[in-house]
Amino acid sequence: MQTEENQPEEMQPAVPASATSAPTESRPTGPQSAELVASQAPIATAVNGLRYAAWGETRIAQPELERLVAAVPRGLVPALEKRCYYFVPLVIHEGNGDAEQTVVAPSYTIDLGDRAICHRNVTLPLTTGPLEGVFLSTRLVDDRFGLSFEFFINVAHNFVDAVGVPESFASLAWSQAQAAVRGETSQDAWETRRRALDPITNAEGVAMPTDERARKNFEESAFSDALAIYMLSLSLDFDYHDLREREYPLLAAPALAERLRHVASLFPANETYEFQILYRRKG
Repeated sequence: MQTEENQPEEMQPAVPASATSAPTESRPTGPQSAELVASQAPIATAVNGLRYAAWGETRIAQPELERLVAAVPRGLVPALEKRCYYFVPLVIHEGNGDAEQTVVAPSYTIDLGDRAICHRNVTLPLTTGPLEGVFLSTRLVDDRFGLSFEFFINVAHNFVDAVGVPESFASLAWSQAQAAVRGETSQDAWETRRRALDPITNAEGVAMPTDERARKNFEESAFSDALAIYMLSLSLDFDYHDLREREYPLLAAPALAERLRHVASLFPANETYEFQILYRRKG
């Protein structure tokens, strides 16, 4: 662990992904329903067992996509067996209620980009049983960092939805919160942590128990964030402060390092991937 004047600089994978371009197949010119796209896009299985597919002008080379998906630790994959991750140019959600529909654009245009969302979950009826398709817009971000983090945060949330938060991580994150460690890893984690720690009194001024719902939500957010950041570190090099947002202070570096090392102990990196935190001294 570093001294307080040190900060994480980069988190490195063992082998960088390819940045070459892949050929694009002939595609329809207009948006298609997510169900139709799922029926057309061949599902591949990564070496870690995770299912994924690509459709349209994603601008992601196949080797790069394979490397990205394969970064998900094998220990997470059994909880994701009923999901498939679809990498498509743009995902658009239309209508409400009975008229609600998710469509996928085969390429990027400014108009469609203005209507697109980062991701959308769609239940796909298959002969083998329902499959949850997670459709990810690849053309709403400008770099691998943004796309990778969007993918990994979805994987992390999907895992938590299926399995929950490991008790050991929940205890670690809550002990840090009680110790008033500076900052958090996302707006959700910051807000739910604050609500869980805010003192509550009744009309007579008597202290009330901790808001357990807020505490549970904080632990889920903190774990999802840490899991996504850990997987991101396996996939590419990045500076810790690239995660900074204006709405909340970023979690103190030693506290994040402690969370990430704990996650790494629970879900070791796959072959050819390596978890590593490098430090940079201020000044």
